[in-house]
Amino acid sequence: MIEFRDVTVIYDNDIIGLENVSFKIEKGEFVFLVGKTGAGKSSAIKLLTGEIKPYAGDVIVNGITVNTLKNKKLPYLRRSVGVVFQDFRLLPNKTVYENVAFAMEVVRARKKDIRRKVPTILSLVGLSGRAKNYPNELSGGEQQRVCIARALVNSPAIVIADEPTGNLDAETADEIMKLLMEINRMGTTIVMVTHSEKIVNDARRRVIQLESGVVVRDEMEGGYALDVLA
Repeated sequence: MIEFRDVTVIYDNDIIGLENVSFKIEKGEFVFLVGKTGAGKSSAIKLLTGEIKPYAGDVIVNGITVNTLKNKKLPYLRRSVGVVFQDFRLLPNKTVYENVAFAMEVVRARKKDIRRKVPTILSLVGLSGRAKNYPNELSGGEQQRVCIARALVNSPAIVIADEPTGNLDAETADEIMKLLMEINRMGTTIVMVTHSEKIVNDARRRVIQLESGVVVRDEMEGGYALDVLA
């Protein structure tokens, strides 16, 4: 499903993002990616979506070696990888329905498929009654649910959740986690970046910890290590 093979990322000024990183994530897993700020989490996420390419090594997603893909092929990869952002990134001048539909429009889905799929996804995330509302009319938790719906609408095999509860209160964060867990139970592989000790400790799923661009821990049913600080 996902595999990093001896992956190294080097930015300008010889800054190392990742160094010789290897791990494999199987279909249907829920994996937390943790570490201090600057540990390499963002580099890992950007590699998975093809936003950056490694200096060395291979990144494989759904059997595709991402770093060898030509740019024109990247949209096809991104159909199989949905992304949930911390800051939502919703289009302010579009309704909830239109924000989710837009994710299908950019991959040139048929209009009849959009009309069929979007209401189904909005129902899944509990937003059927909010389809005509705009983002500024929603709570933070509702906006994150729209973001999750948008990530799911093209039926991706993988969802990357990048600090999806970072801007939410504790109660709303719990609701979003329950939703992500349910999506995972339905078969979607989830990779979640988080700084939340409570979320990781409550979930007891696999934890991959990065430090200075290196994997220092890969633990099944892991907790949030005491030395991992935001």
